[in-house]
Amino acid sequence: MPKFSVVISVYNKEDFIQKTVESVLNQSVQDFEIIIVNDGSTDDSANIIKNIDQAAINYIELPQNVGASAARNIGIKSAKGSFIALLDGDDVWENYYLAEIVSLMHMFPHHYVFATAVFKEYIGKTTASNYSFDNPNEDTFLDLNYFESSYKNSLLTSSSAVIHKSVFHDIGSYDESIKSGQDTDLWIRIGIKYRVAFSTKPAVTYIYAPQSLYKSISSVTHRPDYLNYLNEEEELESLKKFIDLNRYSLILRARLWNEPQRATVYLDNLDLNSLNSRQRFLINLPPSVLKIAFKSQELLAQAGINLSAF
Repeated sequence: MPKFSVVISVYNKEDFIQKTVESVLNQSVQDFEIIIVNDGSTDDSANIIKNIDQAAINYIELPQNVGASAARNIGIKSAKGSFIALLDGDDVWENYYLAEIVSLMHMFPHHYVFATAVFKEYIGKTTASNYSFDNPNEDTFLDLNYFESSYKNSLLTSSSAVIHKSVFHDIGSYDESIKSGQDTDLWIRIGIKYRVAFSTKPAVTYIYAPQSLYKSISSVTHRPDYLNYLNEEEELESLKKFIDLNRYSLILRARLWNEPQRATVYLDNLDLNSLNSRQRFLINLPPSVLKIAFKSQELLAQAGINLSAF
């Protein structure tokens, strides 16, 4: 039985999937199986996948698009390995990624959740993610509280997290009723019960599609409302702040999309003390000014400057 089951969900990733799979096949640690779930792609993704060495791949082709949550759950249920290594169909691993995870496992043998730092690539410009913890050394292994460490960027992503299979039996898999933001919902459930063994050495590249950041800001209609976690927020201050920062982001999105009712749901449960002065300023801007702010952020991103609304 393999140690790792690499679960890759794919929907219309013909420009990326070959490089993604090759980044797995080129790992210095080879104790894995690859499970690719083609989520009803309508482009040439299927043919590209079928031309890759099938001996290394368990290929599951769905007849229609069921969404990222359901596709990943299908892959997780098919896994034979003890650890699920998630990977999106347009991101890539450095060849030392799994080796870094194995080293984390040796350092923290009683942990169940592992991850590395990530690079972010946008239009050919790459920057390293930053997190809300002090990092005195460039390459360090840390035992972290997920929420306290994720106020700037999430410690866990759907391409850099490795999770013991028992965790999914404990806290559940992806919530298939959530069509966008399902990762955050899963990370919250994990963070409530598990600490994260984390390597500050970036070993994954998260690739942003070369499209307008502003145009990619989607409606909040199918995003989580976080009402399920109100009781836990009262007990965990770090969880409260983490969810409030997500509420803040979703309020901005709702106002950009002229969805005042959804904005009110988030605002009713938001503690403004969780926000800094810049965030409190932005949250009160009229939608027309917010649009200008987001378009300015896109221009900065194209220049390799990453200024988050957080």
